[in-house]
Amino acid sequence: MMNEHSFSALDRHAVLTGASDSFPWFAGAMLAWEASEVVRLRMEKFAHVDEDIGQEACLMVSEKIFAALEAGARFFAGAGPAAIINLYRERVAANAKRLSA
Repeated sequence: MMNEHSFSALDRHAVLTGASDSFPWFAGAMLAWEASEVVRLRMEKFAHVDEDIGQEACLMVSEKIFAALEAGARFFAGAGPAAIINLYRERVAANAKRLSA
C-alpha cells in the first residue's frame, strides 16, 4: 500500500504510552555542541604554546580512555543512552570549566 508507514516497536510504544524510550537526541546534540567548545579551548591553549601543553595533551588522552571505560562499564551494567550521554556531558562541563579558568 502506498501510504502505509513502517514504525518500529519503540515508535509504537512511544506513541501509545506517551513515553520516549528512544535515543536522547537533544542531550546528544548538546554534548556535541559542548564538546566543540572544549576542543576550541584546547586548540587555543595549544596555539598559545603554554608551558603545560604536554600535560594537557596527556590529560586529554587519559580522560578519554577513562571516560570510555567508565561508559562501557555503565552500559554493561544496564545504563541507557541518556545516562551515558550525561556522564560525558559532566566530563565535558568539567573540562570547559578547567580550561576557561
